Amino acid sequence: MAQRLQRERQRQDLSREQLAAVCNVSPSFIRDAESNPGRCSLEKLLQLTQGLGLQLTITGWQNDIQIDQQEIISSESPAA
Repeated sequence: MAQRLQRERQRQDLSREQLAAVCNVSPSFIRDAESNPGRCSLEKLLQLTQGLGLQLTITGWQNDIQIDQQEIISSESPAA
């Protein structure tokens, strides 16, 4: 996952600072996600993948589950 995130950021010709601004996270989070995403919060990883135009699919437990990134991020945003 770390390599995929870094490759996609570089493919889009984005610096860590630029991607951080798009995703509303810190540049140090981008660095951490590209080196050890297992230590990052799922919520912020979803923000990052969405900012890159990627889809994150989580599998495991008894059944495979797919998380709709937009639905999660929208449900966690305060109501207007």
